[in-house]
Amino acid sequence: MTQMQINGSETGVVRLFHLDLPPEAIERYTTQAGTGEYPLQYGLGAQRLRPSFVDVVAIRDLGDMSLSAYLAEAYQLSGGDFRAMRPRIDALRGHVVVLPSQAFAHVSQDLTVASPLRWIGSFEEEAARPRGLSPRSKAARSRPAGDGAGPAPRDRRGRVLLLVGLGVLALLILAWLLQGLA
Repeated sequence: MTQMQINGSETGVVRLFHLDLPPEAIERYTTQAGTGEYPLQYGLGAQRLRPSFVDVVAIRDLGDMSLSAYLAEAYQLSGGDFRAMRPRIDALRGHVVVLPSQAFAHVSQDLTVASPLRWIGSFEEEAARPRGLSPRSKAARSRPAGDGAGPAPRDRRGRVLLLVGLGVLALLILAWLLQGLA
């Protein structure tokens, strides 16, 4: 059995497990039953497991694509630890379970991974990097709208003009009404 801790605030970690079961038993093991029974959750020893984030991969269904290439594409894995494990990952056969951080519902928990699951590795997703150069023009560096500093001067002028226009219109209507009464 393998022990591991899940930090409820973790993000960007992908855990890979090999599932040593015959193909006909995979769906039963990895699907939460209507009664709430969830063998995969029990096999992980997890308190919480979100089925919508569980990725069960039949390696043969990848065709010519290697499992490591699938993980690199689908989960943006590319770190040194992942590159070092690629040969071992690509040697796997059968089925694997891929669990991103979200699968644990942001709940801190201790896992006790038991057979038929075997932990292969935990890998960091590639952090998003900004694309292109930073803006250099004065307009591009100016404060964004809605930052709490109040309306821009142009917005104030527009509001004042609107209020003056409405006031003049109200005076014209009042004069017309008074003329009609006289």
